Amino acid sequence: MNLKEMKEMLQLMAEHELIELEVEKDGLKIKFKKGGSGQGLHEEYRSAKPVLVPFPGLPESAPASSIPPRPLEENSNVFTVKSPMVGTFYGSPAPDQPSYTTVGKKIKEGDVLCIVEAMKLMNEIKSEINGTVLEMLVKNGQPVEFDQPLFKIQKG
Repeated sequence: MNLKEMKEMLQLMAEHELIELEVEKDGLKIKFKKGGSGQGLHEEYRSAKPVLVPFPGLPESAPASSIPPRPLEENSNVFTVKSPMVGTFYGSPAPDQPSYTTVGKKIKEGDVLCIVEAMKLMNEIKSEINGTVLEMLVKNGQPVEFDQPLFKIQKG
């Protein structure tokens, strides 16, 4: 299950005002649940060992139509890539390997930009657009928050 599929499930929950959604696919069981204390949503992965991963969600009162798309910068030709989770930012697959991307590099939709490690899971963050990397906003090994800007990309 990839990040795009998880986002679609979250939108489905918001559209139908669901409090809980559980999905099983290829032996992986994911449970999305709105927290009653305003904590947001949580994902529960169950394979060999249960792991609970925090996933900030939508406010319980937010209707689906109020869910904004990923915001663009004031300059509509600049796209900001944001972290989809809390974790640790890594710019390369391993310390002894080159970075996935650098400032000035042309990228295509689907190219890996970085990894965000969360709970010992390495999550590849891929470009959603074609363009040129204008700015890297975080450093290797730096902790990142949900929705924190990671890169600025010039469209095209």
